[in-house]
Amino acid sequence: MSCSSFLSNTISPSYNLSRSIYPITQPGLIKIYGRKHFPIITACLNVDVAKSTPRINVSVSDLSKEVIETEGKVIVGTYGRTPVVLKSGKGCKLYDVEGQEYLDMGSGIAVNALGHSDPDWVQAVVDQVNTLTHVSNIYYSLPQVELAKQLVATSFANRVFFTNSGTEANEAAIKFARKFQRHFNPDTEEPAYEFISFTNSFHGRTMGALALTSKEHYRTPFQPVMPGVTFVEYGNIQATKEAIQRAKIAAVFVEPIQGEGGIHSATKEFLQFLRSACDEAGALLVFDEVQCGLGRSGYLWAHEAYGIFPDIMTLAKPLAGGLPIGAVLVTEKVNSAINYGDHGSTFAGGPLVCNAALSVLNKISQPSFLASVSKKGQYLKEILQQKLGGNRHVKEIRGVGLIIGIELDVSASPLVDECRKCGVLVLTAGKGNVVRLVPPLIVTDEELSFAAEVLLKALPVLD
Repeated sequence: MSCSSFLSNTISPSYNLSRSIYPITQPGLIKIYGRKHFPIITACLNVDVAKSTPRINVSVSDLSKEVIETEGKVIVGTYGRTPVVLKSGKGCKLYDVEGQEYLDMGSGIAVNALGHSDPDWVQAVVDQVNTLTHVSNIYYSLPQVELAKQLVATSFANRVFFTNSGTEANEAAIKFARKFQRHFNPDTEEPAYEFISFTNSFHGRTMGALALTSKEHYRTPFQPVMPGVTFVEYGNIQATKEAIQRAKIAAVFVEPIQGEGGIHSATKEFLQFLRSACDEAGALLVFDEVQCGLGRSGYLWAHEAYGIFPDIMTLAKPLAGGLPIGAVLVTEKVNSAINYGDHGSTFAGGPLVCNAALSVLNKISQPSFLASVSKKGQYLKEILQQKLGGNRHVKEIRGVGLIIGIELDVSASPLVDECRKCGVLVLTAGKGNVVRLVPPLIVTDEELSFAAEVLLKALPVLD
């Protein structure tokens, strides 16, 4: 069943919209249930996962066309964007310039944990804008110190270093790890400087973080990247043991739950081995929780589910609710190796982003909030299994909390496109064959049910 058929024959309880289809004044658009939709074009596609799939062409309004065409003339061409021009958002809903409503199951790539325009977050931002926005790190500022204090109080860490993004946080972790080895091995001519990372990993796009990212097509155009990185199969204890033994390893970087790599969760046995192996080798254990941290797993920090703690943890995406921020959380021992001038940033930890982050952390860290994420995540997996589990293209439904992956035996792109036409925005992951669901943590059961129903109705596009 195409999305147009689905929308014209189904009333979604999550939206409770009147059943009406009638033409509106804008050419190329129809109005369905009181919402504007583009006419749906369906196609049967047999897709090789390794090949890119052309997007189905859907007519857009003159305003959208103008924006898309202008972007192509003035923005560096690094993004293969979805042909949607978004204008506003509220809660878990987004609206494009034509007024069409979308259920946001991607959260700006796991960023908008509190959804769009959360009133407490908006108030925190407005209050701070009217007070003090930027001072640089030459001076002290109240929101930065308070945010660091709360991050320390809610984690394993003793100290915090702020950055502007996840990749910057991982760059800082690289520097801290190398400085740590030099500080604690002053008489060694060449202290440990190498790193271990894992298959399906993603740590960022700047040169150091890129070197830790396993996908070759990200690294190849920019070779040579930072040397000294060994990639090991994610979860393979024996291979990791051998890699640590034969090199001078400064740190091991690992995501407790891989997001970009396809929604793969580490086992407790694997993380426990990494902790022991790093302790034995004198290496640091770095948990990259840029995507999986801050409540998304149902725990405040994803590693808490395992009872295993790192020396360094990197954070970013959801921390400031949509404003750019990153953070590196470290133990006191790591901090003891860092001196004035070893690292820095002009913008990082500014009053505006830190006050926004305080509003996010205060809300998400509540036990009742985290419990609701776990409950909704379990519900989402159950309904996805019920609705999609029997489809021949669905290989596995996996994940914890509200970071869920649906692995397919074909490219996920046609399914993502069809869902978008039905008013649901989802992401891909892995080798392009995984549908990634990372909705705002405030998503309701009704919205999750609607998303699952849309995925079900969109599946025939894969045949």
